[in-house]
Amino acid sequence: MMLYPAMNKLTANVPNRYLLVNVVARRARQIAQEAEDAGEKMDAKPVTLAIHEVAEGKISAAASDITIKDVE
Repeated sequence: MMLYPAMNKLTANVPNRYLLVNVVARRARQIAQEAEDAGEKMDAKPVTLAIHEVAEGKISAAASDITIKDVE
């Protein structure tokens, strides 16, 4: 079974697999929240979108890249 994007492409931007899981999870929650706030229906799952953002180099493990707004 092949995964897309490949794990080596993902770990090039986030070197630790455990940190990668956290980065993707946080970004997926951001994407889902933004879509809900805007009232948009999502065609793709938030996790899929977050993984592709990491693979494209849009997101890294830097704290400023994965900041989530405080939800009260």
